[in-house]
Amino acid sequence: MYSILIVFEIPYLLYTRLFSAGSCWQSFNMMPPPDALSNLPKCVIDEILMRLSLRDAVRTSILSKKWRYNWCTLPQLKLDQTLWKTTKDLTCFTSNFTKIIYHILTLHEGPITQFTLSIPYLEGCPNFDNLIYFLSRNGIQHLVLELQSGNLYKLPSSFFTCSQLRHLSLENCIIHTPPVFKGFERLISLKLSGVTISSELLGSLISHRLFLENLVLENSDISNPVEISAPKLRSFVFIGDIHFIRLKYVPLLSKVSYEPRAFSVEAEHDLAKIFESIPALEHLCWNLHYVKAVDAGPVEFIPTRLPSAFNCLKRLYVSWICLAEFFDLSFALCLIRSSPYLEEIEIEACGTVGDEYYEPVPCGVVDEIPASFSDMTFNRLRTVKLKRVRDIGPEMQLIKVLLAKSPALLRMVIDPRVEEDKKSLKVLAEITKFQRASSKAEVVYNVD
Repeated sequence: MYSILIVFEIPYLLYTRLFSAGSCWQSFNMMPPPDALSNLPKCVIDEILMRLSLRDAVRTSILSKKWRYNWCTLPQLKLDQTLWKTTKDLTCFTSNFTKIIYHILTLHEGPITQFTLSIPYLEGCPNFDNLIYFLSRNGIQHLVLELQSGNLYKLPSSFFTCSQLRHLSLENCIIHTPPVFKGFERLISLKLSGVTISSELLGSLISHRLFLENLVLENSDISNPVEISAPKLRSFVFIGDIHFIRLKYVPLLSKVSYEPRAFSVEAEHDLAKIFESIPALEHLCWNLHYVKAVDAGPVEFIPTRLPSAFNCLKRLYVSWICLAEFFDLSFALCLIRSSPYLEEIEIEACGTVGDEYYEPVPCGVVDEIPASFSDMTFNRLRTVKLKRVRDIGPEMQLIKVLLAKSPALLRMVIDPRVEEDKKSLKVLAEITKFQRASSKAEVVYNVD
């Protein structure tokens, strides 16, 4: 135990206070009060310790003999930045980390159901194989490996024997599966960030997982298309090349967030294919930050509305979209027209360098925007948020449509671009003239 206290540093102030309190009781010839903390039920003590950092949990070993080994039976352990607070800690990271892992492997008793390893600014990649093997033999159910920089870590074969896994989060890892591996059958949530993995293995991790509810794929190295069939999937976050992902059977999927690194519409039904298998979609977030209009494809392949409407969609959030760009505007209007039961819309616009556009919106198209909504009424729309708005035709026409077609609208918040502040009064005066279907609609035009 002595070596443990060296690694985690005894809190000197706490130590002296404990002993000074004891001497105070002795000076009055009185017995100290019962040790209420030590007599707490073990499950309560575990809850207390699990709310502390691992460093502080080990420090409680000095409180009393009964507390000396309490941390050694914790079912949840977290090794994160609280253990490497200084530059010196990071410089000696490998030796310090080896000591910590050695003490965990030799002193810990009982199951470890949840383990988090989060290492910042890692240079190189230490060998975690013994740790993974230890976890695989101790009932690990929730595993988080966040290796935020450095070389990719290749997961050992023992990782694939963690048959009790329910929650898995991996960052900067390489996964090469053994031939007999058939996936983690009890998986509920899966997050892969910057992971190198074959499309076949990814498919086996995801598809036909009867309990998988939450899936996050961020910038993972995927070279071939992957079909996702997950009957209980409810939330999906994807950052990457959207053409490599196909949602085949996801009947309960209600929350989707897309941030495509590559996105183009090169055929008439390309856009429809992305959404055709999400009948229960309620929340859609689409970030166009990395999509360039020059690569997005012909505008004529963006339909006026999708073949199948989003009849369950309640909230639509579109960010980094340039409404003065013909493709971006057509894409946004298509999503809005295809969502008749929206309750909330949020659009965060962006501009271009020097206000130069690949294909500006034609004047005739701007004038036709209200007519394209002639057969629609947004009876459930209550909130609209428009950020970085400029005094341009497409944005003003969209504001006019949403005010005129939303009888239940309560609040529209408009945040103009900073450089547009001098035009604010003029823009606001124009907006106040627009017809409103809702007598309760409040328009808030924020000016810093």
